[in-house]
Amino acid sequence: MKATIKHKKEIYSVDLSAPLDISIPLTGDVSNVNAWYIEQPRIEAHREGDFVGKVTEGASTNFNDIWFNPHAHGTHTECVGHITEEFHSVNQNLKKYFFLAEVITIAPEKQKGDFVISKKQLQYAIRNSKAEAIVIRTMPNLREKLNKQYSNSNPPYILEEAARYLVELGIIHLLIDLPSVDKEHDNGELLAHNAFWNTNGSIRKHATITEFIFVDNAIKDGSYLLNLQVAPFENDASPSRPVLYKIIEE
Repeated sequence: MKATIKHKKEIYSVDLSAPLDISIPLTGDVSNVNAWYIEQPRIEAHREGDFVGKVTEGASTNFNDIWFNPHAHGTHTECVGHITEEFHSVNQNLKKYFFLAEVITIAPEKQKGDFVISKKQLQYAIRNSKAEAIVIRTMPNLREKLNKQYSNSNPPYILEEAARYLVELGIIHLLIDLPSVDKEHDNGELLAHNAFWNTNGSIRKHATITEFIFVDNAIKDGSYLLNLQVAPFENDASPSRPVLYKIIEE
């Protein structure tokens, strides 16, 4: 199904029948992707007295309890409330769901023993000056990202100057295939988070960061329509399912 989208006085056509899902599904076992030193998520039949919420055990319905942490267990979208004393809900701050996005691929470079994404790399990779969202696929892009256990692995991260550069470009939504835009152990500085949300100035409450995506190698770099939807949790972060639609060249 073809749809025509108007964005800032320009018209784009997309095929809504060909979605490109870049989320990681949540499972209830040890194969689930994980970070931040907590146990695996759980999806279990509810138990209460003699009742077990499972059809195979006599119940009329399957009735599962789910335990997870959005930051640690899969694709999630967060707002500035993730790092502020004041409560901010991503469900309240994300009020639009379709954005012109650019997918870029970057091989983090080594600096002082860490692998990082620099401003220079972003300057080289970003080509669409009209994009509101940037989708960063890091190299190597192996399918093990779907199940990787990241705790105490010092994953790549975005440098503060690079995050500031995205703000300068007018990027509102940052999506990346890593557990965090910041270094795993940084003494709580969270330099990239703070820079992207501009916490030392006029806070960008409408801006979001989505972490733990997976961009298949079959998805080419370039411009897409992004549908960014979150589960309606009143929380700083929520599980999300970002979906890309290829823009049709007329």
